[in-house]
Amino acid sequence: MKVIARTPRGLEAAEVLAEATDEQAQKMTGSTGGQIMREMTAEDANELAHIQQQDLTAFETCQKHVARLGLPMQLIEIEHVFGGERMVIYYLSEERVDFRELVKGLASEFQTRIEMRQIGVRDEAKLLADYGDCGQPVCCGTFLSEMPPVSMKMAKVQKATLDPTKISGRCGRLKCCLRYEYDLYEELQEDLPPIGSDVVTKNGRARVLAQEILSQQLLVATEDNRRVLIPASDVVTVLKTGSGRRPPREDRPPREDRPPRDQPQGGQPPASEAQEPPPQEPRA
Repeated sequence: MKVIARTPRGLEAAEVLAEATDEQAQKMTGSTGGQIMREMTAEDANELAHIQQQDLTAFETCQKHVARLGLPMQLIEIEHVFGGERMVIYYLSEERVDFRELVKGLASEFQTRIEMRQIGVRDEAKLLADYGDCGQPVCCGTFLSEMPPVSMKMAKVQKATLDPTKISGRCGRLKCCLRYEYDLYEELQEDLPPIGSDVVTKNGRARVLAQEILSQQLLVATEDNRRVLIPASDVVTVLKTGSGRRPPREDRPPREDRPPRDQPQGGQPPASEAQEPPPQEPRA
């Protein structure tokens, strides 16, 4: 149901999402709350459409003021609160902006309170983006009340592609959905021997080379140098716990067996310590 509600920002148009049960109230901890005043009438709907139309004109006017004052900021969106108590201006900027003159000019022109709100690129996507690569409406604009941090480690654990163009959202940052299943991956990974572990399986000793977390399988190297994929349940015991890092390539010796960087292969002393060749006789 479309309603008119009073919030700390003033009188606003809103939509009822759920009944205000105790469970829903716990999910909204930190919310300032509000009060439903009435169901939206036809007159309210017309007024809302008129306000949204005014936002387009107000955006152009605000851009002219920004250009006139030479302010280092990028306007993102202008929002008129339904009751007319204030106008909220969202902008991007890499530095601190002195917008006092801008606020004075806009307040004088629109005869309302002006609120400037600096946002980041993820907030910009929340305001302006529509659909994500999955074909669904963007999460930040629908159900995410706060945007949790997302790290590259989450993509690596889930074995997602590390191509930035494929794991980045509309905001240019890592997709929020990379975090949704990360806790489950970590929980399942704890039940698997780390990479590099020496294990005893039902078919003999082996060394763990890789993990298939969701299917709970392990890629192991057997004593006869075969690589096989086995269920994690086939592991009888872990003889030595690995570091969790991938083993070195077969064509390279282990790190501890490699000579120091300043010493060439074969145990020869570095060039700086080699004896100088004897001087040659000058030619006649």
